[in-house]
Amino acid sequence: MKNKDNILNASLANEFSQKYLAYALSTITHRALPDVRDGLKPVHRRLLYAMYLLNLGSKLQPKKSARVVGDVIGKFHPHGDQSVYDALVRLAQDFSIRYPLVNGQGNFGNIDGDNAAAMRYTEAKLTEISELLLENIDEETVDFKSTYDGDLQEPLVFPAKFPNLLANGASGIAVGMATSIPPHNIVEICEALKIVNHDKNVSIKELLKVLPGPDFPTGGMLNNNKSEILRAYTSGKGFFELRSSYKIEDLGRGQYQISINEIPYQVSKSTLIEKIADLIISKKNKLIDNVIDESDQLVRIVIRPKNRNVKPEVLMESLFRQTDLQVRIPLNMNVLNSKLQPKVMSIKEVLLNFLVHRYEVLVRKSEFRLKNIKNRIEILIGFIKVYHNLDKIIKIIRNAEDPKLQLIKKFKFTQNQVNAILDMRLRNLRKLEEKEIKQEYKDLLSEKNFLTKLLSSKSLQKKEIDNEIDFLIKKFKDDPLLGKRRTQLAKFGSVDEETFDNEIKSD
Repeated sequence: MKNKDNILNASLANEFSQKYLAYALSTITHRALPDVRDGLKPVHRRLLYAMYLLNLGSKLQPKKSARVVGDVIGKFHPHGDQSVYDALVRLAQDFSIRYPLVNGQGNFGNIDGDNAAAMRYTEAKLTEISELLLENIDEETVDFKSTYDGDLQEPLVFPAKFPNLLANGASGIAVGMATSIPPHNIVEICEALKIVNHDKNVSIKELLKVLPGPDFPTGGMLNNNKSEILRAYTSGKGFFELRSSYKIEDLGRGQYQISINEIPYQVSKSTLIEKIADLIISKKNKLIDNVIDESDQLVRIVIRPKNRNVKPEVLMESLFRQTDLQVRIPLNMNVLNSKLQPKVMSIKEVLLNFLVHRYEVLVRKSEFRLKNIKNRIEILIGFIKVYHNLDKIIKIIRNAEDPKLQLIKKFKFTQNQVNAILDMRLRNLRKLEEKEIKQEYKDLLSEKNFLTKLLSSKSLQKKEIDNEIDFLIKKFKDDPLLGKRRTQLAKFGSVDEETFDNEIKSD
């Protein structure tokens, strides 16, 4: 209700409630939660789309990161430049993301926790994987919306030929909810997608035979049994216990040392070593004599025991308990569905939603191609007329006051046909070959018939989706870096409490 001064009288509590709810919903849908279809948050989607518009393809030259960030905040994402650059940096770090979406040139940080160089020094371009996410985006496969200032259009979601949500995972904190999805192995995801594509009623237990658990970029050992993983994947909530992998190296005469070659996901190596050193100095761990960082490009942390009588299993158990050599990775598959509504999904729901999206992209891509084929066939029919009446048509083009009208009137050309003819140079018209025109016409007619059948046949669509999945399996399966599983899957028994306590007391 307004008073005489045109001031609205309102309840402060109600206004706070409404404004906070609007803010909460905005944070959930526009910032913190990824879309189940492409696995991206808006900032990541805008980064990749801006790089696509800058023509920063995987086979082309990179540009300064500052140029990319400038385009993102100027055209799509009106937020701080540093937060956008931090998002770009993470997409390029192979220790932060299982399948990097940005190819970074220069200092993009390291596993020790050192920051990347300033954006004016580094360069970036897309990877082949991010190109798979963007493939067919210009073929009306996804919806677009106006940018914040209304000057441009940006995609609501990517076509996403690559199952990015499960492959790279996601994390984010919204208002009243959060998401935490660990990365998985792309080949295993594809095998699961093929099963779900043919049997939507398959059990999650059956899916675990091909998709047994997360696959972290930094490797490590997954210390969960199958029933724990099954419960987590069924409910969409749970945790994964991740340990460093290690080797016991025999030094002779009963002496040994332990080398740690992989550390848990998102653990800083330098901070971890500092923690172990602090345990030695403060004598909170009396089993260790020294810790040495022998890492170069690969991680290698050497642990020396106090004496030869210390059992290596007990020593490592003490470190698992006292340091981040063992961590808990939460699972909370809280994502936005196709209606941009937050929902906690099971692993099967995530796979199904991705497949539904790919079917929609396939249909829209086929409809777009079919429309273009029909237009091209119409023009080719016009070109055949040109070939048989070349001299007359050239004469009209050269001499007629309104050649367009004359061509339509005399030869019954359509608007599309006459526009295509007039857009060509005269010398190109003379080069038209009937054989080539008819061959292109025949090829397009064949493709048109296939696409028409595809759009009316669910079985053909299913086959096309299978072909897409097989393409991904073939592309990544034999790749030692991207296709091979890095995280070991096993149940590693802990040292029992009595043995552990006795060893600690004796030392």
